[in-house]
Amino acid sequence: MRWRRIASQVGRSVAVWAVSTVTMLVLAGLLPDFRLQSADGDSVTRIALAAACGAGAFGILSAVVWPLLVRLLLLVPALVLGLLVFFLNGSLLLLALRVNPSGRGEAAPETAVIVAAVMSAVASATGAALAVRDDEAYRRRLHRLATRGRRAHPPCPATPGLVCVQLDGVGHDVLTDAVRKGLMPTVARWLSWDEDIRPAAEDVRPAADDTRPPAEEAGRRPAADGPRPAAAPGRAAPGRAAPGHAPTHRLTPWRTDWSSQTGASQLGILHGSTFDVPAFRWYEKDRGEVLVCNRPTSAAELQRRAAVRTGDDGLLAVDGASRGNLFSGGAGEQALVLSIATRRRGRGNRSRAGYFAYFSDPANAVRTALSFVAEVAREIGQSTRARLGRQRPRVGRGGLYPLVRAFATVVERDVVVAAVMGDMLAGRTAVYADLVAYDEVAHHSGPRGRDAEQVLRRLDRCLALLERVAEHAPRPYRIVVLSDHGQSPGETFRARYGLTLGDLVRAGCGLPVPRRAEQTHSGAEARAAVRAALRRPVEEKGEHHRPARRREPVVLASGNLGLVSFPDVPHRMTKEEIDARHPALLTTLANHPGIGFLLVRSERHGGVVLGAHGAEIPLDRLDDEPGPLARFGPGAADAVRRTHSFPHTADIMVNSAYDPADGEVLAFEEQIGSHGGLGGAQSRPFLLSPVDLSPPAADGSEPVGAERIHRVLRRWLDELNGPQVPLTPAAEEEAEEEKAA
Repeated sequence: MRWRRIASQVGRSVAVWAVSTVTMLVLAGLLPDFRLQSADGDSVTRIALAAACGAGAFGILSAVVWPLLVRLLLLVPALVLGLLVFFLNGSLLLLALRVNPSGRGEAAPETAVIVAAVMSAVASATGAALAVRDDEAYRRRLHRLATRGRRAHPPCPATPGLVCVQLDGVGHDVLTDAVRKGLMPTVARWLSWDEDIRPAAEDVRPAADDTRPPAEEAGRRPAADGPRPAAAPGRAAPGRAAPGHAPTHRLTPWRTDWSSQTGASQLGILHGSTFDVPAFRWYEKDRGEVLVCNRPTSAAELQRRAAVRTGDDGLLAVDGASRGNLFSGGAGEQALVLSIATRRRGRGNRSRAGYFAYFSDPANAVRTALSFVAEVAREIGQSTRARLGRQRPRVGRGGLYPLVRAFATVVERDVVVAAVMGDMLAGRTAVYADLVAYDEVAHHSGPRGRDAEQVLRRLDRCLALLERVAEHAPRPYRIVVLSDHGQSPGETFRARYGLTLGDLVRAGCGLPVPRRAEQTHSGAEARAAVRAALRRPVEEKGEHHRPARRREPVVLASGNLGLVSFPDVPHRMTKEEIDARHPALLTTLANHPGIGFLLVRSERHGGVVLGAHGAEIPLDRLDDEPGPLARFGPGAADAVRRTHSFPHTADIMVNSAYDPADGEVLAFEEQIGSHGGLGGAQSRPFLLSPVDLSPPAADGSEPVGAERIHRVLRRWLDELNGPQVPLTPAAEEEAEEEKAA
């Protein structure tokens, strides 16, 4: 058996060498600046020998030198490293031609880049095609692609591991619609929703514009391999399920807190606390700075606070891996984790090392670079079509956005998927990975736009690939798919009313506003309210009200959630203090048609919700008299009360208007798919879990809050591998209450 395996490996190597040789000969015939013969000409035999020697030298250098180059460049950002791939690969080809024993071969530097890229891609595809029918070779290839350069992982136990894949921004409604439309056949198979799925050809043949994750070519195996083994409980069998096949997963919606965004949700899921995270960005008076969840320094601070509050390092503290997340979850293995991005690289900080697993194969790097360029072109074409077609609603998609989208949908996805593959093949106990592609595209194209649907197709293929890799892992795995929030559609506040929330706040404070805002209906109403409040009903020509010199309010937006803070007041201001300082501000905001409700502190009631036409509901009466919160659905009152208890809640919390008929909100940012506040699908993400794990809620109810999801995931880890990290006393009490219910 051993000699047969060695012979098989040698045969594949020879085949790859032969194909590479032919590729080099073809390129030499097509490219004028690439030659494999002397100036006086050579025989066909000598040219073929030169090609064979050149291809062999290039293959050896790629296998030996390339991983060393990538390791030396680990401190280079992933995007820069991806662009350097072409030039490094071309340099290796020039070196291979120079050491060619035949003494033949030369190429211009720019031509060498093209030749090296083509040869790397062809060699990789050939190796994958030859290994696809050999299970052992297939497993070794996946392991090599995903874990090359890692230290050996100790032998893993036979108990199942847990892989959690977060599809950022995919709401429960979007997922179910995508399954019914046939966009996500892997998820449909897990749920056995086959009756709604389109023909199988869509399941196995990628679209022409598809940019597949690393090693997916190796992951696609023909049906001719024979019957496939039945899946273990909780592990979906490969291939399409027959009608009536029992589902392997259950789909459960859950509700976020008021701050329906990745920072709060992922901090709660990974670290068990969303306390004092009122929004995606907020101003902290005691620190005198703005915290932003996707800023490395802010993410590190939030993670530190959560660890102090909960008393443990996080969900992944025991043999875990964190991939592509804002926070580490206490994992020892990390890649593309924002909270450690500013630290000096060392044993506890391996975020950049995650690139090595992917870029150590030059073919992967070349494929990602080409896909990156294709994605940029795709975005430019799609945005141009939307602009020419006068699509509404629409936001600007120029500047650096095409590059940002390509990084999120190609580079980040490929690196994260490769890292998760390596974690599974190394037998890690717990893995949590975030794929941000859909969220980025939906912000600019809409949650249900065609652009976003294409991304869902590719994400489903990522899930299929991970499921396939699990078959070759040294331990069984349970794959959990979840989202951190959804997205609510709607045009922007600025597009609807001609001014931003900041303009409206300034107008309500009697401060100067841009001329464009002055000329809007909202701006005129705000100025009139200020004049009335100041007992100046008539504005004389040329007269301008100049307020006392005070620091201006800080106005921040998190989707359709706005935060107004007065930085010169050290404490959280009360309604009475705000009215005394800016008599027209709260009335202007509450009565604006684009505003749903306000939350402010009150000296008399502790906290109140303000709405149009003078509505003022104390927080302790919201259950009996919801007032402005009625249209925001169940749980809104609890979410508002909880945010009111945070130390860093803004002086004025502003939630945009919400139309339950069409589910639309008005984003205070330039997004036509937004999240961050209350209203619509943004507050209802999903949890897709194997049926052999206990239900998320024993009574079948929807879990509420990311902290609850943290406890559910921790419970599942305990079910699979025994107790991991002890819960805090408060969390233990809540867990006991859940069991009793």
